[in-house]
Amino acid sequence: MSNQLSDNELVELVLKGNKHAFDILVEKYQFRLNKLVSRYISDQSEALDVTQESFIKAYNALAHFRGDSSFYTWLYRIAINSAKNYLASQNKRAMEANVELIDIDQTLLKNEIKEFISPDKIIQSDEIEHVVFMAIDHLPRELKLAITLRELEGLSYEEIAGVMSCPIGTVRSRIFRARAAIERKIRPILRNT
Repeated sequence: MSNQLSDNELVELVLKGNKHAFDILVEKYQFRLNKLVSRYISDQSEALDVTQESFIKAYNALAHFRGDSSFYTWLYRIAINSAKNYLASQNKRAMEANVELIDIDQTLLKNEIKEFISPDKIIQSDEIEHVVFMAIDHLPRELKLAITLRELEGLSYEEIAGVMSCPIGTVRSRIFRARAAIERKIRPILRNT
């Protein structure tokens, strides 16, 4: 079976009984989904379990996938809910999950930091990176999720609205507020560099 089929075509094949088509979807999204879940659940083996559980839930609910959003967005929503449910069952809050710097896409980090640093000061310091990620980690849950999905996962505003089940205007507001909070945290450091 070709990996060139669209997600919707693969979903249709799964619904017609072709289980291999779902394997292709798992292979396509397992790394990205685990990366997202790992931002909520710091124990990697638990994160892998929740990621696998998310795929199982998606498979079992596939008949209910309407295609209003992309399969990827629908799957992300399932994974986020699964991670939140896991944390609730462990009596932990999602805000306490650590974001590991080694898991962050460094290219996107550099682009985010460039917005706050003049061209003559592009050289990044460990201190600035640390403050940016600490600022993200201390954001309220909804702001943290919105900025993570936008800046680190690269989702569009429409996809984020689908994942977060809210209007696009709310997504824009949350991302704006998250960026403003991050900027307030790093502004004093930038004045000293």
